[in-house]
Amino acid sequence: MSHLFSAALPQTHSSRLQTPHSGYHWDGSDRRFFEGWYYRVTLPDSGQTFAFMYSIEDAIGGKPHSGGAAQILGPNDEYLCRTFPNVHTFWAWKHTLGLGHWGKVRGASGQQSAVSGQQLDTQNFPFSPTSPSPPVPGSKLHPLTPHYLPPEQFTQQIQEGYQATATWHQGSLQEPSGASAQWEYRIQPVYGWGNAAGQQQSTAGWLSSLQIFEPGWQILMAHGLATGWMEWNGDRYEFENAPAYSEKNWGGAFPQKWFWLNCNSFEGEPDLALTAGGGRRGVLWWMESVAMIGLHYRGTFYEFVPWNAQVHWEIQPWGNWRMWAENSQFTVELTGTTDLPGTPLRAPTADGLVFACRDTMLGQITLKLIDRQCHTTLLEAYSDRGGLETGGAPWDGVWKSAA
Repeated sequence: MSHLFSAALPQTHSSRLQTPHSGYHWDGSDRRFFEGWYYRVTLPDSGQTFAFMYSIEDAIGGKPHSGGAAQILGPNDEYLCRTFPNVHTFWAWKHTLGLGHWGKVRGASGQQSAVSGQQLDTQNFPFSPTSPSPPVPGSKLHPLTPHYLPPEQFTQQIQEGYQATATWHQGSLQEPSGASAQWEYRIQPVYGWGNAAGQQQSTAGWLSSLQIFEPGWQILMAHGLATGWMEWNGDRYEFENAPAYSEKNWGGAFPQKWFWLNCNSFEGEPDLALTAGGGRRGVLWWMESVAMIGLHYRGTFYEFVPWNAQVHWEIQPWGNWRMWAENSQFTVELTGTTDLPGTPLRAPTADGLVFACRDTMLGQITLKLIDRQCHTTLLEAYSDRGGLETGGAPWDGVWKSAA
């Protein structure tokens, strides 16, 4: 599939679908800080999903929780994880979506070696973790400086690692057990977060720009189309125009507990994308519980958030998610269910990257959208490819929104 490479140029700042908060947020300080990114591709033929989770913590280095990680939830909710202890081999763009982490590189002779501060002469390692923008064509960087590479060069040089932008995603990981994954695919964004023809929005509103409101959360691409391939433990999956999704979170504080629902692969509705979620988090000296539902459907963005709607939820510790919301014009009803046990995943917490949540990418989701003014049902949809998650603690009973 070499034709993919011609479409794998880094995204520039001019993309009309670029959302706020697409760039890397770390300011170079030594305060506790994490940033995480999530990419998802749902394969229409098999009904399986690949979900990629990347994180970096305390990127200044030398802290108890400094380091990065890459996790993948693959077919049948199988799990693969690799950590990248060296923060100096992580890179990210400051003003647009682009990030990567190098684990093992191939030298000029083809010899494989781990990239670490102990093995490299740091005087010859001119690293800047907050590159201001995508590379200028023809510009030169020191070969050991982690940065975006042309796809062919990445394949040749990086034995283990990943790189991801708004329009391209590739990587290679292998666990000591022998479990492995390799992937390459291009992305055509369809919806960011907001009406496609208008200015893109912050998922958490303008307060997400302030440090008092942490962690931040931003859907980067509510819906896109992915074309490429994935190899999972020797099995190869090829796909064309498969539903794709991406989001991120960041900050120096961590939610106490949270829930999440996501799907952009509904039966008979190729132009429908859902993301919903909620959490209990700190704002200055108090705790608050908030939730939202966002739909992109046939060119229109339907947003239900605390400042424009009443949002309600009733979430079991696992197995059943129920949300409903209403604003002046619309009502939305949403349920998620699963009989699967789910897969424990690691998440950045105050205690570092630990198992803190449970996910399935094979959940059942039902969705209903009603026009209250016209008393008509605009949409009824179903999927058995929903992403469902609960995380944090305590989950000692049903979590219900306040009346």
